[in-house]
Amino acid sequence: MLEANREQKIKIHTLAEVDSVTGFIGNFNVRVKQHPRYINPKLCNGCGLCAKVCPVVVPNPFDENFSARKVADRSFAQAVPTTFDIVLDSCIHCYECVAACDQFAIDFGQKDELIDYKVGTMILATGWDLYKPINSKYGYGKYPNVIDQLELERIIAPNGPTLGHIVRPSDHKTPRRIVMIQCVGSRGEVNAHCSQVCCLLAAKNAKLIKSEIPDAEIIISYIDMRCAGKDYEEYYKRSREAGVIFVGGKVADVKEDPVTKNVIVTMEDKNSGEILEVTADLVVLSSASMASTGTTQIAKVLKMEQSPEGFLKEFHSRLNPVATKVPGIFIAGSCQGQKSIGSSVSQAKGAASAASLLVNNGKYEIELIRAVIEKQETCSKCYRCVEACPYSAISIDASENINVDVVACHGCGACSNVCRSQTIQLRYFRDMQYEAYIDAIFEEMPAK
Repeated sequence: MLEANREQKIKIHTLAEVDSVTGFIGNFNVRVKQHPRYINPKLCNGCGLCAKVCPVVVPNPFDENFSARKVADRSFAQAVPTTFDIVLDSCIHCYECVAACDQFAIDFGQKDELIDYKVGTMILATGWDLYKPINSKYGYGKYPNVIDQLELERIIAPNGPTLGHIVRPSDHKTPRRIVMIQCVGSRGEVNAHCSQVCCLLAAKNAKLIKSEIPDAEIIISYIDMRCAGKDYEEYYKRSREAGVIFVGGKVADVKEDPVTKNVIVTMEDKNSGEILEVTADLVVLSSASMASTGTTQIAKVLKMEQSPEGFLKEFHSRLNPVATKVPGIFIAGSCQGQKSIGSSVSQAKGAASAASLLVNNGKYEIELIRAVIEKQETCSKCYRCVEACPYSAISIDASENINVDVVACHGCGACSNVCRSQTIQLRYFRDMQYEAYIDAIFEEMPAK
């Protein structure tokens, strides 16, 4: 993000969201809602005086709430822009920051700002959210020593809340036995899909823990270890050679010892058929990845189709996975479905290439095989064509007449098939044209 921010032709809006999108390929009108920081980024020089005098401390979401930040502070070290912001919901309005700021950058009167852009193409890359199994059998959110892989990532990170030293949240002691539970919320438990990255993520983090705590006992409870891909199976083998224990089977129950805060995990071993009860210092859940909140929001704004799991639908899952049914809008990464970093990068490059080809050409050609309104007065107002159109190309105006967006229309003919009054037809494939063909064929047939 820092490198992108240095590029003059790239404009980054953080703490912002897309408010509305109108138009069509080559002429999209995008309205961005910029939320207030309450610190003017043009005046702030990042000195940090506001954070020094701020008396209120709140959990830091960047570190998965394992660390704290001031109400007036920088979100994280590499934040873009490198200015500070104020968490207004937790601010006590003591205005110590206002008095301390010698740049007069503090502005509590800031409001949401609407910024309009005219763009030719769009690429959606809204990422994914991690499933949080609150009030489940795993004890997440109930027992402090039950965390997920994302929280473990922040603990392991050198710039994390513990500077990379692995401790358990309840007492900051070094854990000696760690249990990782795979497929939490995946494969039918909450979501039908496999999250793809969890198996290797657990193996990777287990090896990192081993490098920090060589004598740690790490047990991974799994249904299937899905490590498909170049060198992935080799990595799985190396983690076993490093001493990581893999136990095939599902977890039945997770409980806490109220005195020691250790976590008691009851699991099966499908190889031996035995039920195991393991007391662990720390339990790490490999939770399912889900369609992000941002994915659902942008789908509503753009009126795009979503899969049952909430991911954005592509034009064709195999032949054209980067395009959508809306010309000029492309998708990349986990907004289409959970994928590894390599697959996300590949799709992002494909989406960027497809978008740049359209922009560089300067024109977009379409065939005129499109739906047309023959006679508006014959319409029975059933609007079955609106419901049948998979591309949202048919709309109803203020006079209750139907209109066809020829750019959004793909000429599939679904609307003409359901039209009972033949009001809407497909250009070059009208009923009267077919009738003329049939009449001509019968006229030319020799009499027997």
